[in-house]
Amino acid sequence: MWAVFFLVGLAAASAELHNHPSDREKVFRVTPHNEEQVEFLNTLTSNIKVDFWHPDSVTQVKPQTRVDFRVEADNSFDVENILEQNEMEYEVLIDNVQALLDTQFDSNVRSTGHSYNKYNNWEMIAAWTADMAAQNPDLVSRSVIGNTFEGRPMYLLKVGKSGHNKKAIFIDCGFHAREWISPAFCQWFVKEAVETYGKDELMTRLLTNLDFFVLPVLNIDGYVYTWTKNRMWRKTRSKHAGTSCIGTDPNRNFDAAWCTVGASKRPCDDTYCGSAPESEKETKALADFIRKHLSTIKAYLTIHSYSQMLLFPYSYTYDQAKNSNELDALAGAAVKELATLYRTKYVYGPGATTIYPAAGGSDDWAYDQGIKYAFTFELRDTGRYGFLLPESQIVATCEETTLAVKYIANYVLGHLY
Repeated sequence: MWAVFFLVGLAAASAELHNHPSDREKVFRVTPHNEEQVEFLNTLTSNIKVDFWHPDSVTQVKPQTRVDFRVEADNSFDVENILEQNEMEYEVLIDNVQALLDTQFDSNVRSTGHSYNKYNNWEMIAAWTADMAAQNPDLVSRSVIGNTFEGRPMYLLKVGKSGHNKKAIFIDCGFHAREWISPAFCQWFVKEAVETYGKDELMTRLLTNLDFFVLPVLNIDGYVYTWTKNRMWRKTRSKHAGTSCIGTDPNRNFDAAWCTVGASKRPCDDTYCGSAPESEKETKALADFIRKHLSTIKAYLTIHSYSQMLLFPYSYTYDQAKNSNELDALAGAAVKELATLYRTKYVYGPGATTIYPAAGGSDDWAYDQGIKYAFTFELRDTGRYGFLLPESQIVATCEETTLAVKYIANYVLGHLY
C-alpha cells in the first residue's frame, strides 16, 4: 500500500511542483517506526537517487533506525511532499547543502599553505608529511607503503623516539573520501606528538615507549576527487571490468566475513565490497603492512566520521569479541576522557549492535589478525553538519579525540601482550 501511495504521490508532486523555488539539495532525517515504513523507504530510495549518510545503505535500515540521506535538488521538494503524505516522521537536517558547502571553509586562518585549523588538500598533506619528517628527524620518519589505483604514493609516518624492540599503535585516517575531519585528525595528532614531546608527561611516556604508525589518508584518490569533482564521493577511484561504475568501499574490502552483510555486490553502490577481498591497491597495501608488522602492532585505530561513536569488534557478526568486556570498559573510559574537554557525548559498543552490521571492515580484520585492541572512531558531529563539519570545529574535535587516543595508547602500553 505504501508503495502505491508513494508512486501516485511522486507522479502528482513531479507534475505539479517541478522546479519549485525551494528545490535544492537537502539532507533529510527519517525515522521509520515499523516494517511497513521501512518498506516505504525501500520503495522511495529505489525510485529516487538517494545518497545515504547514515546508515550507509537502505539494507541497514530497521524500525527505529535514524536514517540520514541526501537528495538532489530536483527531487528534494517531491521527497518532502511524499514523506508528509505518508505520515513519515522526518526533519530536514540540512536545508541547503550548497550553502553549507560554501560555509564549510569558515576558519579565520587565511594561510595559503598547510594549516591545522583548515582542511588541507592532498598536495598540502603530502608536502606536510615530508616537512614533518625533515623537521623532526629524532621523532618522525616517512615511508611509502604502496601506491593508489591512480598511482599516488601512500605515505606513512612513524612517530616515536628510536628504541629497541618497541611495540606500536597503528592509526589511519581518510578511508571514506568525504569524511574530511578524519585526515585533519591524523595531521593534528602528529603535530601534538612532536610539539608536546618533552613537555606533556603522558605524550612523552607514550613516544618513548611506543611507536605510532600514522597513515594520514588511505583513500587518496577519492580524497582528491572530493576536492576537485564531487565533495560527496565516498569510495576509491578504481575501475572495474564490465561496468562504467567507479570505485570500491575500502571499508568493505577486507577479508573479514567479506561481502556477507552490510555490503553490496553491485559496483555502482556506495558500499560495493570489490571484486575480492583486498582487490583495492589501497586496502592491500594497508593489510600487507600490518601483516608484516603483526608482532609489533598492539592496537589498531581507524578514524571515520560522523556519529560520535567509539566502536570495537565485531561489525560482521553479533557474536562478542573474546575480550569484549575489556574493550567495552576501555571504550567507556576513553569516551569519558574525551568528554572532559567540551562535554561531547560519544556512544560506544560493538559495531554490529551500536551502529549496524557490516562485513569487510578494517577493524574486524585487524582484530582477527590478533590485534587485541581494535577501535573505530566516528568523529563529530551527530548530523547537524554531517560530512560537512565546518573548519571552525576542527581544533576542538581534534583536541578531544587526542585525549581519547592517548588514553587508549596508555592503556595498551600497560597491557602489552
